[in-house]
Amino acid sequence: MNHLNRRHFLTSSLALGAAGTLGALPQNRQEPEADLPGRTPHTQFAINLEMWFRKLPFVDRIQAAADLGFSWVEFWPWRGKKLDQITQAAEKAGVKIAQFTGWGFVPGLNHPKNHAAFVKELEASCQAAKQLKCSMMTIVGGNDQPGMSQAEMHQNIIDGLKLGAPIAEQHDVMMILEPMNIRVDHKGHCLYGSPDAVRICREVNSTHVKINWDLYHMQISEGDLCGRLRDGFDQVGYIQLADHPGRREPGTGEIHYNRVLKELWDLGYRKPVGVECWPSEDEAAAARRLALADRW
Repeated sequence: MNHLNRRHFLTSSLALGAAGTLGALPQNRQEPEADLPGRTPHTQFAINLEMWFRKLPFVDRIQAAADLGFSWVEFWPWRGKKLDQITQAAEKAGVKIAQFTGWGFVPGLNHPKNHAAFVKELEASCQAAKQLKCSMMTIVGGNDQPGMSQAEMHQNIIDGLKLGAPIAEQHDVMMILEPMNIRVDHKGHCLYGSPDAVRICREVNSTHVKINWDLYHMQISEGDLCGRLRDGFDQVGYIQLADHPGRREPGTGEIHYNRVLKELWDLGYRKPVGVECWPSEDEAAAARRLALADRW
């Protein structure tokens, strides 16, 4: 190929590639507004209030998320928070609560001695969910129990979730079980990766017991994000994300979130996606980078 032909070929190829990229954008969809990056064309992002806008009082973070165009937020435990103020602030800002943590790491759901306390706390958490007009809560399996095998701990989680499932169904609040990762953030936790979480939820067999599928934890634990999502999508209750390494917003690490979010869209996922990450810069810059992950 001579110099002129090569030049023509490269120019044509680049033009076709650019056209293909632009053509992939959905028709009648507008680019996110520069000052409202939270208004994305596909994915509804739910900002984690524990990790974003940390310089502000907790309740004020709801309006800060709305000011960037986000219509969903999430947070960690509801205990110790002023639920009346959160509800009022969310209504004023036009923001909805996607989910919160109803049962944390301690005491572990993976020990039967804690099941009675779990059932009691689940009832209280369902009441909190109603007050917050929220339909999901995260449930954590627990750290390793001395003298127990992983199989025993997982069976105890199944038993606990079966006790709680009728309560969740009665109140129409979904328990979303979250597998962690033990390589970086949660060493000593008993549940990590998707296969065990999928098996546990399938055995519990409740419409109100599914998985909080945190893509950050899954990337560290197992990779193959799109393939694993396809394998276990029937048990996905909620999605969270952060890039890796660093647990920052998409675009800062190794995960090609445009492809992963498109896979979720193609699978039919339409719920919010929790943004459980630390902004690498100021929140406005992180939100703009997050918006780029929703383009395909």
